[in-house]
Amino acid sequence: MSAPKNDLQQLIGNTLRWGVTVACLITLVGGAIYLFKHGAEPMPNYTAFSYDNAADHPDYYTTLHGIVQGVLSMRASSWIQLGVVALILTPILRVVLSLADFIRLRDWLYVAITAIVLAIILCNSFQLF
Repeated sequence: MSAPKNDLQQLIGNTLRWGVTVACLITLVGGAIYLFKHGAEPMPNYTAFSYDNAADHPDYYTTLHGIVQGVLSMRASSWIQLGVVALILTPILRVVLSLADFIRLRDWLYVAITAIVLAIILCNSFQLF
């Protein structure tokens, strides 16, 4: 049986692998939904970009609440965006797990450095500054 130290480090190491896998699977579901609903349509004109119904429902594309509502209503773009959100959250979760590991090891220098990195990521994500 491995020591708890190795278990947490193994979890930290697997976080990126599992996070990317889950994000890919979520995005694959979105792609399948898109093909099911729009696969027989003619090829759109990609020389001019269109936001489709983004003006009518801007929260579908810009808020987590809108993405979750879109996922519940089986909107393909929302599933794909949820996959992107999962991909973005993967390294953040890894930083959080690293912080927990450094706290457990009582390595206060790395606790401080990791906490600063996490604070910067969170402030940037929520646009606090």
